[in-house]
This record gives sequence, structure tokens and C-alpha cells, in this order.
Amino acid sequence: MTTTAITNIGSLVTNDPALGDGSPLGLIENAAVVIDGGEIAWVGPADKAPAADESFDAQGRALIPGFVDSHSHLVFAGDRTQEFNARMSGRAYSAGGIRTTVAATRAASDAQLEANLVRHLDEARRQGTTTFETKSGYGLTVADEARALRIAAAHTDEVTYLGAHIVSPDYAEDPAGYVALVTGEMLSACAPYARWVDVFCEKGAFDGDQARAILTAGAAAGLIPRVHANQLSYGPGVQLAVELEAASADHCTHLTDADVDALAQAADTTVATLLPGAEFSTRAQWPDARRLIDAGATVALSTDCNPGSSYTSSMPFCIALAVRDMRMTPDEALWSATAGGARALRRTDIGTVTPGARADLALLDAPSHVHLAYRPGVPLVSAVWSKGVRAY
Repeated sequence: MTTTAITNIGSLVTNDPALGDGSPLGLIENAAVVIDGGEIAWVGPADKAPAADESFDAQGRALIPGFVDSHSHLVFAGDRTQEFNARMSGRAYSAGGIRTTVAATRAASDAQLEANLVRHLDEARRQGTTTFETKSGYGLTVADEARALRIAAAHTDEVTYLGAHIVSPDYAEDPAGYVALVTGEMLSACAPYARWVDVFCEKGAFDGDQARAILTAGAAAGLIPRVHANQLSYGPGVQLAVELEAASADHCTHLTDADVDALAQAADTTVATLLPGAEFSTRAQWPDARRLIDAGATVALSTDCNPGSSYTSSMPFCIALAVRDMRMTPDEALWSATAGGARALRRTDIGTVTPGARADLALLDAPSHVHLAYRPGVPLVSAVWSKGVRAY
């Protein structure tokens, strides 16, 4: 098997304090990384690097773990430009906008849905994303939810069943009937393709009792819970996520002190995943990352890429927003976009540059990871390795 040494790395982010300077990022200056197959084989100072079959000169630039995007909605069709334009003209976002995408997704062919998914994955990869989670939730029928997950599962292991995105328009007068479908026939059809089960616990979507029923049914079918929690208003989502030991409570925009305390107490179990692209795109209140971090919660950053409320696939953009508007430091934002995302997916093989980890790497056209926030909007990712293979 061919080994590759990436040499002359000006600044290497390992996310392992024991390997580097003792900080959470585990920084090593003047570093090298050796890849063997799809894994990291060696990490350390460049002058101590072992021989390898091939070499790549980083030319003094920064190397970071590939981004881990732990929350996206990429199986969809259609466009909601008009909705975005109206919102930017003063109309607030509401959960009902999802119905527009549901209609377009139902009308699309499998080939169209997959082509759109692949286009967004390629777009994200060029910006350094090497792991992504994605959800169903734009079909809301048994057949459409199952095909969305089947299409997604061909491209990632991190697939989430989100039949409970909103109450299907077909059940507008019978929400209880839709919950029965989501926890019954639809779950049976979708579970073989998914690892996770999710629910939008929010006014206009599903209340706490409905969300509990959906998540517990998913767990009984072998799926691990995640929760869209406290995005648009205060509610039971965060407390429910912690109680059910969900891997993540996502959004976390409107939090009481009790919610923050619960996430801090559950820091080893339930990650608070923040999605600043949604607040940017809806002019909504920013999540307070500083409050969560200072309390001891584990925080992840993700794109929430979807056609309605956060149409960005750029993790660097989300890092810049988190630093500018959510009171995170550049170090915290990068950790949350890599190691934090891995925690939210309960993965130990990604989000770090350590021996035995998957060789997912992003080379920046900059001397430091701080440039991700320092130079917002600039395409800084100049090379990407996914499972040890140059992907970009």
C-alpha cells in the first residue's frame, strides 16, 4: 500500500492536545503527516517524519481536519428564491415554507434528486467538508421518504430519517394520523436506510408529546435520536433531547437557564449543534455559543444546508459567522466544525488528525486556521484528502 507524506506544514491542527501544544486544537508548527491507505499513520514535527513512498509539499500552509457537517437537508428539489427575497424584504420565516419544497421533491425523479445531492456534495467538498450527515423530510409519504434515504445512503453512512419534519399536507386535518404513519409504516420502510431519527420539535411542527412518541419509536427500531430543538421559540426540544440521550440538540437558539444547564450536564452525551447559516438567512436571533461553552456544553457547528432557511454548504462561512456573531473564538469555531461535528455523530475516527484516524484533511491557502474567520468569503481550501485520497 502506498504511503504519502504531507510535509512542510506551517501549522497543523490535530484536535489532540497530547500531540501538539496542549491546547484543544493540538497545534504543531512545522509539521508533517503520513498517510497510509485511508488512515493517518504518523503525525509530528517535519524533521522527524518517517520515509514515505510519495510526498506532497504544503509550502508552509495550514492543514486542518476535514470539516464534519453533522446537519444538512440535501435530498430535495426546487428553489425557494422568492421566499428568501420576500423574507429579506421583511416577511419572517415560518415552518410552513417547507411545504413548497415538499411539492417539488415529490415531483422530481430519483435521478434528479441524486444529481442535486451530488452537486451539493461536490460543492461542500471543494470547501473542505469530508463527512456529512443528511436527512429526509421533503417527501412526507412512505415512498418519498424511503427513496430519499435510499438515495442519501448511497453517498454517506450518516443518514437521518426525518419523516417528522412537518405534518404532511395530506394530513393537515389529522396530525395524530400522521404521527401514527411516521411511527408505523413509514418508519418500517425508512429504518433500513438510516442510522438516525430526527423530529422538528417546534410550534407549527410537532409538540413535545408527539416528538417523544416519534423518537422513542425510532429508537425501538434501532435508530439513534437527534432533535431539531428550540429554533424558533422556547420549547421542550432540548430537555427532550437530553432525557432521551439524543446525540444532538440542533439549533438551540432559544434556551432557558435550565436548558443550558441540561446540555452542560449532558456534555458527554448530547451535543448542542449550532447552525448560524439559518440565523443569517432568516435574520433571526443568533444562538449564544459563548453561554453554552462557558457552561460546559459540547458545541458543534454545521451548515443546515437546505433550500429554505440556510442555503449554504460552506463550513468556512459558518465558522466566520460563529466568530463574528455567536461570540466564539476562531479556535473554538474550528474545533466545533471538526471534532464537535464528529462528537455529534458519535464518531471517533473523524474530526482529528491522529494516528489511526481516517485521513480526511483540508489544506488552507493560508498560514493559520484563523484565516477562516479572518478572511470570510475567500475560497481558502486549496486541497482536500478524503479517506487518504486527493478529492480536490
